[in-house]
Amino acid sequence: MNELTEDIETDVVRANPTSSDVITCEEKNAYTGKSVLYSIERKKSLQARYVYGFIFLLTNLIAWFFRDYGHKILPELHYIKACGNGGNDCFHTMGVLRVSLGCFIFFLLMFLTTCKTRKLYGTRNIWHSRWWSLKFILLMISLAVPFFFPLSFIELYGEAARIGAGTFLLLQLISVIEFITWWNNYWMPDPERQSCFLGLIMSTIFYVASICGILLMYLLYAPRASCTLNIFFITWTAILLTVMMVISLHSKVNRGLLSSGIMASYIVFLCWSAIRSEPAFEKCSPQKEIPGKSDWTTVLGFLIAICAIVMATFSTGIDSESFRFRKDEVQGEDDIPYKYGFFHFIFSMGSMYFGMLFVSWQLDHSTRKWSIDVGWASTWVKIINEWFAATIYLWKLISPVVMQNRIIDHEDQMQHTIETT
Repeated sequence: MNELTEDIETDVVRANPTSSDVITCEEKNAYTGKSVLYSIERKKSLQARYVYGFIFLLTNLIAWFFRDYGHKILPELHYIKACGNGGNDCFHTMGVLRVSLGCFIFFLLMFLTTCKTRKLYGTRNIWHSRWWSLKFILLMISLAVPFFFPLSFIELYGEAARIGAGTFLLLQLISVIEFITWWNNYWMPDPERQSCFLGLIMSTIFYVASICGILLMYLLYAPRASCTLNIFFITWTAILLTVMMVISLHSKVNRGLLSSGIMASYIVFLCWSAIRSEPAFEKCSPQKEIPGKSDWTTVLGFLIAICAIVMATFSTGIDSESFRFRKDEVQGEDDIPYKYGFFHFIFSMGSMYFGMLFVSWQLDHSTRKWSIDVGWASTWVKIINEWFAATIYLWKLISPVVMQNRIIDHEDQMQHTIETT
């Protein structure tokens, strides 16, 4: 009888879960609920990037409008004292700079209010991903305020914008080089396999494209021996291409030809873009400028250029991983998917960048309609950008060897010191 009673009590205990089991179940449900909430917030955060990209595109179009058509459609701006006589200080070059400054103010405010965001459940995350009506009002105020600033302040901003635009170009170069390195490691994670068939095919394609690009530039932009500047640009690009290939194949570097081939194509593109920015009336340019007229290719090229500015800014803004000193940090489930502060900082620098492109890096000259980034100033900025890109990439190739030699020399010196003592 006692044995039967004990068996019944045991069955009852098994049939009725303990309080600790109930708590564990509740904790699991709470954890699942938090995971769902984090997933929703993460999705909203990722979607917010595209909204900011659209805002940036919109400000680009507004800047173009004030540069080319503002004086015809908004003549009432001459009533604003800061716009000067006839409102000329709010159109053309100064109009672009005022819109650029407004865009810069908006994204700077977003940077200051989101730079310390770490978790998805914080108030700063909600501000970044929601409250679009309030941010739309903030954007309108940011764009309107610069039109009441005096001309001297706008000119001072234009000088500062050159530095900001240069900073943006440098960050963009680093992002591109990091992407090329990632692409190379993705396809060829093992240096010993750099000679595999797929890598060989892709490397050949990029190098053939680069060589064809150089030959085509010689034909189009250096048809005569008198085109010395273009010949210098193209020849120096070919030399940089050769140097990158030789260093990549060096036994101590051993990085293969894939990444150097991609980089070679990139610097050839930069050289072509720089020569394309030369004024159309130059004797070595195949482009012919027709005053007062813009054909469909000019309009299409202009629109593509604007889209390229937006895409470059967007891609650099979400690539905060390339600028982290420690890349072994483990991301938690409640961590933000990208660095909001860095994202808005890049867009604020991008505001200065598109301002410089629309005025062709010159503050004292007006730019013709449907043109962007054309002129000798733009040409030299792009050429220097190309040289910086090649220099950064070459340093990335040789820096591991240099650092390793320094470590070996330091160890040898320490060993020598120990032996002498």
